[in-house]
Amino acid sequence: MTEPTPSNSFSMRFLGAVERIGNKLPDPAVLFIALLFITWVLSWLLSYISFDVVDPRTGEALVIQNLLSGAALTQFTSDMVTNFSHFHPVGVVLVAMLGIGVAEHTGFINSAIRALLNVTPQKLLTPMVILVGIVSHSAVDAGYVLVIPLGGVIFYAAGRHPMAGIAAAFAGVSGGFSANFVPSSLDPLLQGLSQEGARLLDPAVTLNPLNNYYFTTASSLVIIGLGWWLTDRVVEPRLKGTAIDGEKEDLPEMHDLEPAERKGLRWSMVALVLGLVLLALTAWPETSPWRNAVGEMTKSDAPLMRSIVSLIFFLFLVPGVVYGIVAGTMKSSRDMIEGMTKAMNSMAYYLVIMFFIAQFVYAFGQSNLGVLLALEGAGALQSMGMPAAGTIVGIVLLTGVVNIFIGSASGKWGLLAPIFVPMLMQLGISPDLTQAAYRVGDSSTNIITPLMPYFPLVVVYCQRYVKGTGIGTLTAMMLPYSLWFISTWTIFLLLYYMIGLPLGVDAHYAYPPN
Repeated sequence: MTEPTPSNSFSMRFLGAVERIGNKLPDPAVLFIALLFITWVLSWLLSYISFDVVDPRTGEALVIQNLLSGAALTQFTSDMVTNFSHFHPVGVVLVAMLGIGVAEHTGFINSAIRALLNVTPQKLLTPMVILVGIVSHSAVDAGYVLVIPLGGVIFYAAGRHPMAGIAAAFAGVSGGFSANFVPSSLDPLLQGLSQEGARLLDPAVTLNPLNNYYFTTASSLVIIGLGWWLTDRVVEPRLKGTAIDGEKEDLPEMHDLEPAERKGLRWSMVALVLGLVLLALTAWPETSPWRNAVGEMTKSDAPLMRSIVSLIFFLFLVPGVVYGIVAGTMKSSRDMIEGMTKAMNSMAYYLVIMFFIAQFVYAFGQSNLGVLLALEGAGALQSMGMPAAGTIVGIVLLTGVVNIFIGSASGKWGLLAPIFVPMLMQLGISPDLTQAAYRVGDSSTNIITPLMPYFPLVVVYCQRYVKGTGIGTLTAMMLPYSLWFISTWTIFLLLYYMIGLPLGVDAHYAYPPN
């Protein structure tokens, strides 16, 4: 390893401070329990104060409801189960994960990623690794446990520095977490939390699960191009002086697909293409049952849009099952159920967090604290005369800072959506645009926070090749990606917004929609 420079030493001291502060924060689930109690106490204290603001939902003076009254507490206990079971992000994510779980369990996703990387020309190695990292978001953990270590293996096999391959893969998997042209469980998760936040102000708001789809698709090109340039021109040249001192016999190797895997992958892709063709043919006629009453496919009331999560389920389930049967990794229907069960096991912690987020969002809405905060915050921003573009940049930067301390995407947006979304709605900014700004800030700083759950795992991957790799080493390597991503991606979002390109399906820039 090279000797640390003073700036590198400072960065390590800074990261150590961040790690110590972050470790003192409670678990995200406990954080929402604390927020629930804070909401109860604030509702009690503020219920005795008269506020000179008008509730936009009723046109009358806003009143804070005391949640510690006997009637409110009994109502809360009676609604606790339905608060959770009817909380929108819960069902949609679990349904999507059932299909993804089967595709992951049978080996379909693993083989597809390996096949794509195996046939890539060496000069396109960097963008392909980043691209595969971005696509791997659809399988949740697959990018961290498969693509990132494979990035090192592929670069090492090609005679390039393996740490650069790990950096490129990590940049795609985690830095480009919200840049994807393949719908994933993250889309309905964020949309559901945004919708719940918007309904604090307007109960009639309905958002589409693909409300950022066009922006994230375009963003994937930005992240691939920028990551390609940073890897080849900035990161890898700096690694030339870093010796590979891992044990040769312990270094991982890249394996070609077995004949059974190739055959399974071929037939599963045929099944996937046939499924997409069938969907397109049935949706094309103007009288298609996928369309709404006036023949539109992309509006929120169209059956096609309301079936997005179900379609994700089937478009992973069917190829996963076909792959398992042909490749021999699925011996009976029990294997399919086992894949779904494993997927649900991996979602146990998510369900715990969602239970407490659901209770917090319910209490926040019932107390009217969210509306009060949105109205007062919007008034403060209006008095500052800040343009919409400045507000969007502020959301990106604030999210990036919060992300350093709270690694959970659902936990962060569960905390921020009830505040950001209604506040910006009061300024005429749609929930769709607010969510897009959040996604930029959240993704860009994932790769430099030691509190991100998979960060230590990436350090271990690096240590296979360079034994002295630590948290500071990895963060210093990923810092150029983070800084360039957050600045360039924010500028891209502003240009995208100013030009007026469509954000996503049935999405809007303004609230109320023009």
